[in-house]
Amino acid sequence: MPCSQCEHRSTTSAGAPCPACTGQAAAAAPAAPAAPVTTLTPTPAPPPGVVGSGVLRSPVGLGRAAMILLLLVAVAYIARITAELNMRRLVAGVLDDGFVAVSEADAAFAELMLNWAETIRGNLLLATMVVFIIWFHRVRCNAGVFATDWFTNGTGMAIGSWFIPIGNLWIPRRVAVETWTASRADHLAGSRHQPTTLLNIWWTGWVATLLLSAFAAWRGSRAETADEMLAAVDLMVAADAVAVVAAVLAILFVRRLTHMQHTKAVALSQTPRTV
Repeated sequence: MPCSQCEHRSTTSAGAPCPACTGQAAAAAPAAPAAPVTTLTPTPAPPPGVVGSGVLRSPVGLGRAAMILLLLVAVAYIARITAELNMRRLVAGVLDDGFVAVSEADAAFAELMLNWAETIRGNLLLATMVVFIIWFHRVRCNAGVFATDWFTNGTGMAIGSWFIPIGNLWIPRRVAVETWTASRADHLAGSRHQPTTLLNIWWTGWVATLLLSAFAAWRGSRAETADEMLAAVDLMVAADAVAVVAAVLAILFVRRLTHMQHTKAVALSQTPRTV
């Protein structure tokens, strides 16, 4: 029978197109558009230490170094107290029995002992201040990642505030309080949640050490008689005793704040992030 389309002879049934026409029609027909394939791309996990738009840096190593140095400073203050008490003994001997009761060798040894104790204490204190301020700046930067726009000053004040005359009696404490608050598990919680009691006690001891030491040095520079020297030595012993307490409190402060930041950083890194 002839093809219904090309009218050529074909073996197809009547009215049906031949195989050639059937193939051409299939080739000319447009292909149906493929159904869109939806793929879900998982959100990559943030790199370790990244929270929000900031990067956390561990304060643990610096905190340990600061605590060790603070402990050595406390020991150095105790050594200076020992030297001061020895000097006081000699001064009291002068008051009781006159200069004849104090030998020249004893006086020279007491002075040498006091000088060595002061030199060691001064060097250790300088090294401790450097490490402590670096640690203080580190925890301040971390706290800015924990709570953005929480601070009244930039991170530079964690360093510069210690060198502002008179202002260093309270500005570093304000930085410390804001850093402590931002480092809490919930920085929006009330003051009863991880209160700043330890921080306040440490800061009180630190300021008391500064003021009492300055007053003792002033009295010592003006001492002329044995009685005045004895009173100045008593003030120096009291100031150094307060300094030992302040150093121990500083160790506890560094340990606590470092632990708070480490715990919060670990908790944030384990929190799933949603898109």
